[in-house]
Amino acid sequence: MASEAIKRILEAESEVNKKNAEARKRKDEIINNAVGNSAHIIQKKIGEANAESDRQRIEYDKMLASHREKAEAELEKDLENLKDISEKNMSRTIDEIINSIF
Repeated sequence: MASEAIKRILEAESEVNKKNAEARKRKDEIINNAVGNSAHIIQKKIGEANAESDRQRIEYDKMLASHREKAEAELEKDLENLKDISEKNMSRTIDEIINSIF
C-alpha cells in the first residue's frame, strides 16, 4: 500500500514536471511571438513615420520655394525703387552743383 502511494506520488511529480516543462515551452513561444510581432509593428510604424516625414518635407520645400520667390520679387521692386530714388537724387545734386557754379 505504501509502495502504491509512493508510486502515485512519483507519477504526480512526473506529471507536474512535464506540465511545467510544457508551460515553460509555451511561455517562451508566446514571448518569442510577441517580440516578433512587436518588431514588425515597430518597423511598420517607423516606415509610416518616415513616409509622413518625407511628405511634410516636400510640402515645406514647396512652401519655402514659394516664399523665396515672393521675397525675391519684393526685393527686386525695392531695389528698383531705391535705384529710381537714387537717380533722381543724383540728378538734383548735379543740377544744384551746376547751378551753384554758374
